[in-house]
Amino acid sequence: APGNSERTMPDKRPGDALLNPAAFPEPKVRPNNPNFGSGPCAKRPGWTGDAISDAALGRSHRSSLGKAKLAEAIDETHALLGLPKDYLVGIVPASDTGAVEMVMWSMLGERPVDICHWESFGTTWYSDAVKELKLEKVTNIKAEFGVLPDLSKTDASHDILFTMNGTTSGVRVPSLDWIPADRTGLTICDATSAIFGFDMLPWEKLDVVTYSWQKVLGGEGAHGMLILGPRAVARLESYKPPRPLPKIFRLCKGDGTLNGGIFKGETINTPSMMCVEDYLDALRWAKSIGGLPALLAKSAANFKVLADFEAKTGWLEFLCAVPEHRSNTSVCFKMKAPSGEPMGSDAVAKFRKLLEQKGVCFDIGAYRDAPPGLRIWCGATVEASDLQALTGWMEWAYAQVAAA
Repeated sequence: APGNSERTMPDKRPGDALLNPAAFPEPKVRPNNPNFGSGPCAKRPGWTGDAISDAALGRSHRSSLGKAKLAEAIDETHALLGLPKDYLVGIVPASDTGAVEMVMWSMLGERPVDICHWESFGTTWYSDAVKELKLEKVTNIKAEFGVLPDLSKTDASHDILFTMNGTTSGVRVPSLDWIPADRTGLTICDATSAIFGFDMLPWEKLDVVTYSWQKVLGGEGAHGMLILGPRAVARLESYKPPRPLPKIFRLCKGDGTLNGGIFKGETINTPSMMCVEDYLDALRWAKSIGGLPALLAKSAANFKVLADFEAKTGWLEFLCAVPEHRSNTSVCFKMKAPSGEPMGSDAVAKFRKLLEQKGVCFDIGAYRDAPPGLRIWCGATVEASDLQALTGWMEWAYAQVAAA
């Protein structure tokens, strides 16, 4: 099966071919878009600067024009995701990181919290809960890179903070069946590389969802999105955290009620209206191709290109060994030397550099905390034909490195 660590090298081709670069000449087909990084991600197909020509540049975000565009971004997000009517969507500062931290500082501490993490960002949320917020009742539910922890260990009477998709590990949560509908704690989901990329239903299992514009929709960085269900709103209005909150973290007004303006486009601080226009363009594009089902289908088709390639390629192996847990957006691989041993970081870096020098692939290195390897983005703004072209260049680059 693909990803089986017991597999030996080589797989379906003679070993001497791997050591003979002449057997793998430079491919004639190049990706039309060589951007395969996991954030910021590729712009939507056909994007040009004309897409943001209607941006409210030089205008106040508090003007009627500015507020209308921000409100449109909120309303179109709500519609595209098919959120329940009583769920709120807001634009907040500092990308997904800001959205997650805002929630942690504003909501955690009312009861024990279980933090599930298996990659870099989830580990940061755990560290911040313990070292910065100094929460005392924190359950650490963790796993190493490439492995999903046992989510059944969570306690539904606790708050639960987890990452829907481990961007840096290529490991996703396959379903929300482990979250009971009658829970008394909140579920807080960092969904930045999952949302618009795979099914996250039912929304009612998630009380808080965060993400940024720069992932599956190919938007720009610096702006976060915060989705709140009614149980999260109730927590905000009933619990006053025993810590000072910076202005950019404050979701409630002075009287302790929710600042509803945030969820109508009245942002806490000044957003980039250029980035807002770019996000609106991404939302319109998503709607034009068929909405959320089309986005999910594109990501799934993109993943299949790489999964098929991995299945026939003896030197490439999924970092995640369990097929059901493999991310179909941030796809992470280990590489093997012709001997079958793990490929060293220098050789992996040389492989990536060859692709960059040819201008066919950028930004696919594993995250700095992850094992040496590759991380290739398969979100909906990437075209399957470009990934198919990339696989030929990967074979070429590997032959060069293997023969060195």
